[in-house]
Amino acid sequence: MIEETAEVEQELGAPREIEHVAGKTVQLISFSVGKEAYCVDIMAVREIRAWTGTTTLPKTQDFVRGVINLRGIIVPIIDLRKRFGQGHTDPTKTHVVIILAIGDRLNGILADAVSDILTVPEDEIHAVPQAEGETENPFIDGLVTKDKQMVALISLERLIDQAVVH
Repeated sequence: MIEETAEVEQELGAPREIEHVAGKTVQLISFSVGKEAYCVDIMAVREIRAWTGTTTLPKTQDFVRGVINLRGIIVPIIDLRKRFGQGHTDPTKTHVVIILAIGDRLNGILADAVSDILTVPEDEIHAVPQAEGETENPFIDGLVTKDKQMVALISLERLIDQAVVH
């Protein structure tokens, strides 16, 4: 895992340190889907790949683009834009697939671009506010502020819940 993290850091640049003396910090990989910024825990990231085509499978959810063969392991790819109800992604050569270890499975998420590695004190991950009568967002665990922009921390377990045929 250290080698994988080093590879990601080398690709994205060294993480920006946030000055904070007390409390535990977490490292997050931030990426974009449309104009929105999201992030996941770096410990779940196994690899970041350029977009390649997928093989579609029948009877999968509409947000599952298909599967890829990753060195002998079949990995489902989730279109985040579609999963979040924002339409279908028309991937180009600039799109990326972030391969994640979620539980004992590998899954890929299709994103527009990887942005940064963030080092954030745990106490600076804020709860997602709810408007009156609104239900809790099942995909977001919290919000982080980066350069005056809100970055949504994705709940990986809920993201893939019922995403693929088991």
